[in-house]
Amino acid sequence: MNKVNLHEKLDQIPDYWHPRIVAELNGQDVRLAKLKGEFVWHRHEREDEFFLVLDGHLTIRFRDREVVLGPGECVVVPRGVEHQPFAAEETHVLLFEPSSTLNTGDVRNERTLEQLERL
Repeated sequence: MNKVNLHEKLDQIPDYWHPRIVAELNGQDVRLAKLKGEFVWHRHEREDEFFLVLDGHLTIRFRDREVVLGPGECVVVPRGVEHQPFAAEETHVLLFEPSSTLNTGDVRNERTLEQLERL
């Protein structure tokens, strides 16, 4: 039951698209990440995915539209929905998702992280 300073944790993240776990509850991870550029198109068949922008701007691309998020804004991507996160400039996000959620969903490539580091 220790407090977590999100800004201090973000300062410990040196790279993009590599989420770190900062808290866990009820089988869910609270993850922080720095994003820049575009990620892979993917979907999560069994898990919803929550994105909260802390700093910067994040575009979540869907096949039929885009959702643009600024600081303090969030979106839930429902399970099974294909999406591609994109950040033109460095963006800090908090992700909330089941611990079993693979960062690249149904895609396996060089960005796939089998195990996430805990900060």
